[in-house]
Amino acid sequence: MIDRLMVAAVLVVSGSGVSAEPLPSVMVALGDSISAGFNACGWYVSCTSRSWSAGDNAGVRSHYVRLAELGPSVKGHNLNFAAPGATSADLMGQVERAIAAKAGYVTILIGAQDACVRTEKQMTPVPVFQRRVDEAFAALRVGLPGVRVFVASIPDMRRLWAAGKDHPIARTFWAVAKICQTMLANPTSVKAKDVDRRARVRGRLADYNAVFAEACADFGPRCRTDDGAVFAYPFTLDQISKWDFFHPNAEGQRLLAEKTFAKGFDWSPEDR
Repeated sequence: MIDRLMVAAVLVVSGSGVSAEPLPSVMVALGDSISAGFNACGWYVSCTSRSWSAGDNAGVRSHYVRLAELGPSVKGHNLNFAAPGATSADLMGQVERAIAAKAGYVTILIGAQDACVRTEKQMTPVPVFQRRVDEAFAALRVGLPGVRVFVASIPDMRRLWAAGKDHPIARTFWAVAKICQTMLANPTSVKAKDVDRRARVRGRLADYNAVFAEACADFGPRCRTDDGAVFAYPFTLDQISKWDFFHPNAEGQRLLAEKTFAKGFDWSPEDR
């Protein structure tokens, strides 16, 4: 699967095809703390208004804001079911809420927390991750016929390590708060065991992205991925929250929206 690491990591449920798609009347964000906008506006709080997916902040220009600019059908119908700390084990529950909401467009960004744990042994095995994703997609297919799904790739946490390893405050936050220790423990170490550990964690994230890419391909033309755009993006600390040196800040959320929307569906503006 690793050879497919550039293919996917943020999921967005939506429709696809060569021709323009009709605007949805309800859109839903699924995922973890990134889609919840955690620490994008304050100290350890979710800032859903600044979510790259369903937020309504004009500066971030989320998928929701961009869709609302094309027509009124989705205005006021942006739901965010993403939750800080969510893993692939929580995806089905979020999907069930999206089905109940009769979503026409769903975005999914989940999987970082499956790898960002205390030890490598605690990372979600790839077969387990695949089973959970496949079951969630199967439920979407049955529960929301016609729904459009967009998959954005899980960020490359080794890029975060590279961006912050020489920053003393970032290192302090990572150590004190025990943030993503599989990747961020011993950040200044160049010992083989630590270099290899970071490579293995990055490989696990790449495998998760490949799982999503395969699930999206099986879902058919109503699903699209970001083709690894988020995983490949060379983000810097300027796009990371200074509350924890881990989550995207408002600028990071804006970049997520920009990079993913450009890889998504060709939406058709409504007549006004």
